[in-house]
Amino acid sequence: MAMAGANPWLALSVVAIWLGSLWLARPEPTFERQADSAFTVSRETIAPFIEPLGVPLLLLDGERIVAANRAARDTLGGHIVGQDARMALRHPEAVGLLASTQNASATVQGLTGVRSIWELSRFRIDERFGLIELINRTAEADISRAHTDFVANASHELRTPLASVIGYLETLRDPASKVETETQRKFLGTMHNEARRMQSLVEDLLSLSRIEAEKHDAPREGIDLASIARSVASDVAQVQGSDRIALTAPADEVMILGDRSQIDQLLRNLIDNAIKYGSADSPVRVSVERAGMKVVLAIADTGPGIAREHLPYLTRRFYRTDPGRSRASGGTGLGLAIVKHIVERHRGELDIASVVGQGTTVTARFPQAKELSQ
Repeated sequence: MAMAGANPWLALSVVAIWLGSLWLARPEPTFERQADSAFTVSRETIAPFIEPLGVPLLLLDGERIVAANRAARDTLGGHIVGQDARMALRHPEAVGLLASTQNASATVQGLTGVRSIWELSRFRIDERFGLIELINRTAEADISRAHTDFVANASHELRTPLASVIGYLETLRDPASKVETETQRKFLGTMHNEARRMQSLVEDLLSLSRIEAEKHDAPREGIDLASIARSVASDVAQVQGSDRIALTAPADEVMILGDRSQIDQLLRNLIDNAIKYGSADSPVRVSVERAGMKVVLAIADTGPGIAREHLPYLTRRFYRTDPGRSRASGGTGLGLAIVKHIVERHRGELDIASVVGQGTTVTARFPQAKELSQ
């Protein structure tokens, strides 16, 4: 253009525009190329990312475990690193999951214990590497099982007295059954007892539900355990018409942080049990004392005692060592379960010791109020 006599500045402008169009038309590097240059999948690049995560994770190179984060090592042991995943996990469901060419999940039972339940999920990173995530479902299964057992036991406990009441009512209502007056009185007495038994069971179920709902809410009120023990012992003695309760407690205040109504209920349950199942001609000993930074409440009887194999299960709901005797005495099977939850809510410790032929002692230890308030 310059040689043809065009304006030199016009020629320079056209050249600049042409060069600019060439620059704009250059091929852009793709995202994949950028990613390849910035990040290469390997054990060294993946392991630091998964190490601090709280969920157990295994990094696989093919079928071999080349890295495991701390949660996985704590769960399965550090020796799994370097092992073939099929040998490390050793479960048909897990082996089937490893053989899958797609992202998949499987439920594995018994991975870390006889009753353990784990959900394993495999995620492919690329053709070579993959991740296995382990989620512990044992607690969920235990809660579901406990819920099912609880409903079944509660239904059974209610169904038995209800069936008895209905049976007697049907007999009394039947015009053809000429029930004598004395027999009617016996029927009505039995029906009344069974109805009271159902009422006690419902009350205990409601009480247990309330205590469980509050178990994470630690009591903040200062209460005198010695004073409450004296009051409950006196009330129970009057109701029972018995002087079998022997109380030992300091004359001054013995303070804990507690819920007064629940501590009252705990004492009544334990003293009532000791009277029911203890020897009729021996006292029930109730004691309150300080032991270091703890306050110790103990209720002891000199009854027939409880065999050692029953002791770990006494605080389970509806557990009875002698179902017939317990029901005959009006027990619901929930008394010690309520006691356990009250003690736990008060940040205490419960211990049950028994010797066959000598008696049973139930001990609850609570922190003193001044310790909890610090």
